[in-house]
Amino acid sequence: MKGRAWAELLRVSALFTVPGDALAGAATTGGRPDRGTALAVGASLCLYEAGMALNDWADRDEDAVDRPHRPIPSGRIAPGAALAAAGALTAAGLGLAGCAGRRPLTAATALAATVWAYDLRLKHTPAGPAAMAAARSLDLLLGATATGTARRHPGPHRHPGPHRDPGATARRAIGAAAVLGAHTYAVTAVSRHEARGGSTAAPLAALAAVAALGAATARGQRRTRGVTAVPESGQRPLTTTVRPRPRASRPAPAAPRVTPVTPAAPRRLPTASRVLPAVLGAAYVRTAAGPLAHAALNPSPPLTQRAVGGGIRAMIPLQAALAARSGAVGVAVAVMGLVPLARALARKVSPT
Repeated sequence: MKGRAWAELLRVSALFTVPGDALAGAATTGGRPDRGTALAVGASLCLYEAGMALNDWADRDEDAVDRPHRPIPSGRIAPGAALAAAGALTAAGLGLAGCAGRRPLTAATALAATVWAYDLRLKHTPAGPAAMAAARSLDLLLGATATGTARRHPGPHRHPGPHRDPGATARRAIGAAAVLGAHTYAVTAVSRHEARGGSTAAPLAALAAVAALGAATARGQRRTRGVTAVPESGQRPLTTTVRPRPRASRPAPAAPRVTPVTPAAPRRLPTASRVLPAVLGAAYVRTAAGPLAHAALNPSPPLTQRAVGGGIRAMIPLQAALAARSGAVGVAVAVMGLVPLARALARKVSPT
């Protein structure tokens, strides 16, 4: 019985929407998920659960009126225990991010500060949806900054590997974070009415946002450029010097012959990388749009709560679509594997 109370407090059925943030962020780097990505996923899970515990602690008086069945107002979990859990989970999340490096720790610190500010101050203000959107965006950036930390800081006996344009990587990560943040903003705006219902405008606005994001995500990438190796000295790889062999008739070698290096030609992405974003974008729209449309037609509390739950579950195909859009087909498929787990657990524990 105590275990179920904690499962309700922490909303464990929504946990499956969290790993895809870091994995989608990892996909934007162009590398494979690694130890840094795993640490980012662990940090994300801890900080997300810290936010859930802190949310119920901060709303315990309000829930006593609107949701007396919740674990704290029903007396199944003490308020002090929920607050202690929020603090311990936050510390654990920051510790895991610190193991991944300084930049992931910076992103995790900003994420933790946003979560605490939202739950304690911003939730019931006009800035609430923006704060929640920022939290999800930072979660994706946490995965992007944590992935490949070993490659970015090679040891003395480790080859630095191919050079990747950090500006292009940052733009891809920020673009994906903006898409995830926009969806979160729309769902959070609807969630502000789930206790009492009555809002038609919020579900309609969220429905329009979902349609726009689904169309934008479905386009995917058509081409990608090859990777050019760059020496550690930082010189531009425009030319390479080839010295001819000295001949017996020449006492001294000839002047160096300079041969231009031809940049790698763009190559087409595999068919799956071009088609999968459209399939996953359609799955995202299908998951979120139906409940939102029902809530817009009948803004009752049960249908509004169902719309919020659908919006939360829709984050999984959206994360998968963002990963596929970056060419990470395997990551996208793995993220989509979380859908049946989230659906099965949502039948037992509400995600809202």
